[in-house]
Amino acid sequence: MIKNVGTPDKMIRLILGAVIAILGIVYQSLWGLIAIVPIGTAFLNFCPLYSIIKVSTCKKD
Repeated sequence: MIKNVGTPDKMIRLILGAVIAILGIVYQSLWGLIAIVPIGTAFLNFCPLYSIIKVSTCKKD
């Protein structure tokens, strides 16, 4: 997997994932499990959708 998620994008994904997870806990909803997607892509530095549409937020070397 080629990294395609940059640092600012990673931070946004982590914050968004945390908010979704917290809302899922507060409202006792399984929709909070959706938080796995942004958190997972942030930790892997890879977004499958970005690779399909050929987008990268990483800095060029």
